[in-house]
Formats: sequence, structure tokens, C-alpha cells
Amino acid sequence: MNPRTILVTGATQGLGRGLAHALAARGDTVLLHGRDRARLESAAAEVRAAAPGAVVRTYLADLSDLDQVSALADQVRAAEPRLDALVNNAVAGGGSRPLVRELSAQGHELRFAVNHLAPYVLTRALLPLLTASRPARVVNVASIGQEAVDFDNVMLQRDYEGLRAYCRSKLALIMATFELAAELDGTGVTVNTLHPAHLMDTEGVRAYGLTPLVGVEEGVAPTLRLITDPELIATTGRYFDRFTDVRAHDQAYDPAARRRLMDVTHGLLAGHLSPAS
Repeated sequence: MNPRTILVTGATQGLGRGLAHALAARGDTVLLHGRDRARLESAAAEVRAAAPGAVVRTYLADLSDLDQVSALADQVRAAEPRLDALVNNAVAGGGSRPLVRELSAQGHELRFAVNHLAPYVLTRALLPLLTASRPARVVNVASIGQEAVDFDNVMLQRDYEGLRAYCRSKLALIMATFELAAELDGTGVTVNTLHPAHLMDTEGVRAYGLTPLVGVEEGVAPTLRLITDPELIATTGRYFDRFTDVRAHDQAYDPAARRRLMDVTHGLLAGHLSPAS
């Protein structure tokens, strides 16, 4: 395939960093996102050193602040002539203090904000550029850890626990993936999601106190496939467990639940979505 331009969020560590290396080695232009300037520049330098001649550009934003998410999209649209793929990889895991309920800049539960609201805002804001670059792909990095969203307790103001919040936010991400895929069907922009690998060796896994089972490279390969495989050019609205197209949590296939989630999502995002969104 011809070199393409791909934005990877959360690219300063873990899966995102591994993806950046793999994409640069292919000759793609890699747009690295991170929230810490020093770590972002370090990751970019590392990718450039590993793939001499690679085109690597950096974008700084804290995805727990929706104003910064919108600004990130504005910067990408202004600077990039095309965008062939968006990989929503940045994540807030279960946390090192899982009983402490954290909030985003806008006062939303942190995991729901970073893992669901931020990628939704970013994707919608970049749709004009993705559509102009079609065929284009959106890949949402989800998890096999999924728990039904409680619409009477979306922000987990009751019974909070970090891993529970993470699992609910990841199911919300999957449900939004299916909604966007249906909406964009026929536009040349596909939207898919996956569980890349189980308990990869990442900061998030270790911070929660879990023992990693596999290296990050185990998650890079299936994610790279969704980004690059020409056989998947028309595949959309699917959830993959690594390389296998499988069924997600039952709630993801409930039309009423998905509509309710999108109503909640749009209500929380008032002022952060364009009128056309």
C-alpha cells in the first residue's frame, strides 16, 4: 500500500508506542499524540532513530480535557493535508487507587471521559479530513473487559471502582463504534474496534496491580492489521478479539441501549460537537 498518514493517540508508551514503531517501519507518516511534552518528544525521537527517514509529527493534548481534545482536532485539520487512519488508543486504566473516583476537567468520571467521550469527540471532529482522504479507517482500542453501562449511574457516583469504570467505558466505546459505523456506512470511512491482547505489559496494567501476561508486541500485530490490511478495506462495525471477529457484550447489540448511550453522550458533549455532529 502507498504510504499513509495515521494518528495514534496515547503514543508515548505501551501499545501506542509499539504501533508508532510498526507504522514508521512501513514508511507511513505517523502522527504521535501524548499529554506529556517530554515523553512525547522522547517517543518521537525513538521512532525516528529506529526508522531513519520516517516522517513523524507530534501533537500534545490531555484527553481528560475536552477543550484540549477539540483543540487537538483543530490542529490536525489545520496542519495535515490528509488522514488515512485514526487510532483511538489512549486510555485511562483501572488506576493505582481504584477506590478513588477521579474526574475530568469538565467534571465527568475520568475513565468514561478519556475512554469514551474523548475518542468520540476527536473522531467526529476529524471526520471531514478522514472522509476527504477515503478510504480511511477509525480503529478504537477497546478491551475484552466489558461491563454493561448503568444508565441510572453512568458517572458511577455510587459503587465506584476503577476497573468497573474502565470496563463500562470500554463497552461504551464499542457501542459508539457500532453507531458511527452504521452512520458512516458507504462513506468510505470504516469504524472498527478490538481487544488487542490480554494483560499486555503496560503501565496501566501494572498500576492496577495486575501481572502482565504478554508483551506489547502481541497487541501491535492485530491492531496493525485493522489499520493496514487491504482485505479489511470494507469491513466496518465489527469487534475483534485480537484477529477474530467475535461478539462483544450483549448490551452493544441492544438498539435501545445504544440510542440511550448516544443521547447521554451528546448531552454531556454539548458545546464540544459541531452542529452537524
